[in-house]
Amino acid sequence: MTYQIWDGSWKGASPNGLQHTRAREIVRSTGTIVRGKFPSRKTGRMIHHEGSLERDAIYLFETMPQIESYTEQHETIIYPDGNRVRRYTPDFQLKLVSGKKILVEVKPQVHADKPETRHKLEQIATHLKSVRKEFVVLTDTYIRVEPRLSNLKWIYHQAPRRMMTELAADRAVSRLAHLFPMSLRDAIELLEPCGQNPFGLIIQGLLQCDLTETLSLESPVHLRKEGRHGQLFI
Repeated sequence: MTYQIWDGSWKGASPNGLQHTRAREIVRSTGTIVRGKFPSRKTGRMIHHEGSLERDAIYLFETMPQIESYTEQHETIIYPDGNRVRRYTPDFQLKLVSGKKILVEVKPQVHADKPETRHKLEQIATHLKSVRKEFVVLTDTYIRVEPRLSNLKWIYHQAPRRMMTELAADRAVSRLAHLFPMSLRDAIELLEPCGQNPFGLIIQGLLQCDLTETLSLESPVHLRKEGRHGQLFI
């Protein structure tokens, strides 16, 4: 089954979007995996995902200010496994604002814990470390932490489709800096005349809120203390 959560021509934040050719194409849909496309602001195009867990991971990538952009099935890697040579295509590659790149495998914990899968991931990690490439496995036990995931989904869907420039966002926040902290409701009322809203500024790394509590319009929002990009929490 294939579906997408946006109907229409999605251009994101750039006219043509980030050009990308996947290293591994899906020939046809088989089994019970739900495949779809996600309207990415950070890449300006539809991102392909395989399964709902990858889709939920995308919400994290879209809302983490530390991640500048990302691509799905970025490259195919050849790695040794004993006396055999195997092929592997990571699910995503993240590009951080620092310039660092991280290859990501998204895997349900129950599958990652299987001996054959654990062996495979260990061999891949060892090889990638030897060629100085960052590699991380994200499971549902990390991706689907609540209420964080639900909060990030809400933030993503409340943010404007097109983000303001960093200069415009900085100016909007600077004018109101002395009023923070304030509720999300008050932030919306004060920022709308500037063509901004707090949800977009959270994604851009200028504002922050407590993701360990269920968010509402009454939740407090603060200026981000550790700077625009903070620390990556992967």
